[in-house]
Amino acid sequence: MSDNFPLNNKELSQLAEKFHTPFYLYDEKAIRENMRRFTKAFSIFPEFREHFAVKACPNPYILKVLQEEGCGADCSSLPELMLSDMSGIKGKHVIFTSNETPASEYKYAYEHDNIINLDDITHIEFLKDALGGKLPETICFRYNPGNEKQGCNSIIGKPEEAKYGLTRAQILEAYSICKKEGVKHFGLHTMVASNELNPAFFVDTAKLLFELCAEIKEKCGVRIEFVDLGGGLGIPYKPEQKAIDYDEVARGIRGEYDRVIVPAGLDPLGIYWECGRPITGPYGWLVTTAVHHKHIYREYVAVDACMADLMRPGMYGAYHEVTVSGKENAPKDHVYDVVGSLCENCDKFAVQRSLPEIKRGDLVIIHDAGAHGRAMGFNYNGKLRCGEILMRNDGSFKEIRRRETVEDLFATLDLDGVKDFN
Repeated sequence: MSDNFPLNNKELSQLAEKFHTPFYLYDEKAIRENMRRFTKAFSIFPEFREHFAVKACPNPYILKVLQEEGCGADCSSLPELMLSDMSGIKGKHVIFTSNETPASEYKYAYEHDNIINLDDITHIEFLKDALGGKLPETICFRYNPGNEKQGCNSIIGKPEEAKYGLTRAQILEAYSICKKEGVKHFGLHTMVASNELNPAFFVDTAKLLFELCAEIKEKCGVRIEFVDLGGGLGIPYKPEQKAIDYDEVARGIRGEYDRVIVPAGLDPLGIYWECGRPITGPYGWLVTTAVHHKHIYREYVAVDACMADLMRPGMYGAYHEVTVSGKENAPKDHVYDVVGSLCENCDKFAVQRSLPEIKRGDLVIIHDAGAHGRAMGFNYNGKLRCGEILMRNDGSFKEIRRRETVEDLFATLDLDGVKDFN
C-alpha cells in the first residue's frame, strides 16, 4: 500500500468542500518522479521506451504529463488512439495493441503512423484488406506462449486459456508471410500477467521472448527490432506486500539480453513496456464521504462512492487499503464492511476491515486507485461517475474531468421522441 497521501485532514476537507465527493485525486509530482525512476532503471538498454497503457487512466491531462516524461502510449481502441494523439503522443510512440479490431480502427492507426500489433495470424489479410491491399512497413505480433510460460497469476489466467495472441508455430508463419509482403520492420510482444510482484517472472518472460527472437531470425530471416514485454508489473495493494524494484527487474532482463540477444546478432534491440498500474496506480486515490451506518448481522459504513466509481473490489475481490482522513493514527478498534449504494451485494470496498470508528461526514480515502479505477466506471443503476482532480507540482488543483450529470446520462436518449411514442 502507498502511504504517501499528500493532504492532511484540513487540506482534504477544503478540497472536498470545493469539488464535493466522491472524486479521484492524482498527484502529478509523484507520477513524474515515479516515471523518472522507471526510465532510469531501464536506461541500461540501447533503446528503451515505456508505452503507458491508456486503458489504466485515460485522461489527456495524465497522458500529457507522461508524454513530457518521454512516455509513449499503448492503446486498445479508437478513442484511446485519439486521446493519445491529442495529448501529444504520436506516430510510432503509439502501439495499437487491440484484439478483434474493426477495420476502421486499423485504418486510423495506419494513417497516424502508429505501430500495429496484430493479435492473430488471420488479421494479416484482414489488415491488408482494410488498408487497400497493402501492409504497413512496421508490424508487431502478440505471442501467446501457451504452457511454455508457467507461474502466471489468475487475473489474466493461463496463457493457453487466454483469447490473446499467436501460437509459436503461427508466429513463425506470420513473420514469413509479412516478410514476403514487403514489411520492413518487426516487433514482438507478449502480455501474460497482471499485477505480478515477483521480479523473476518478468526476467523469465524476457528470456522467452529473446530466445524466440533468435529463432525467428534463424528460421524466417527476420530481424526483430524491438520487444514489447507487455505490462503486468504489480503494486503492493496490501500493507505487507513489497513494491517491485525496477532496477532488479532491469538488471535481470539485461543479463538475458547479453546472454541471448548479443550473441544472436540482434543487438541493439529496443526494449518496450506497456505498464499502466505501476506508473499511476499508487498516486491516485478515490475520496469519498461516510453517509450512513447500518447495524444488522455486521456493522456497515456506507459512503457516497459505489462500485460504479471503483469496480475492482466488487468485480474480483481486489484489495484496496482504506483510511479515514484525520484518523490515520487512531486505534483500528471497529470492524466494518465499507459499502456503496449500488443494488448489488458485491458493492463493497472493504469487507470485515479493522478501521478506526467512522462517523457520518468523515472523509474516507481508498488508496492505490490511480489505475483501472475511474477508467472502469459504469452507469448501472443510473449512477453518475465521479470527477478527477489533479494536484499540480505547485500544490494547486485542476479539475481534469468533471463529474457526470443527469444530462450526460440521458444525452444518447431521444427524450422528445418518447413523448409521442405509441
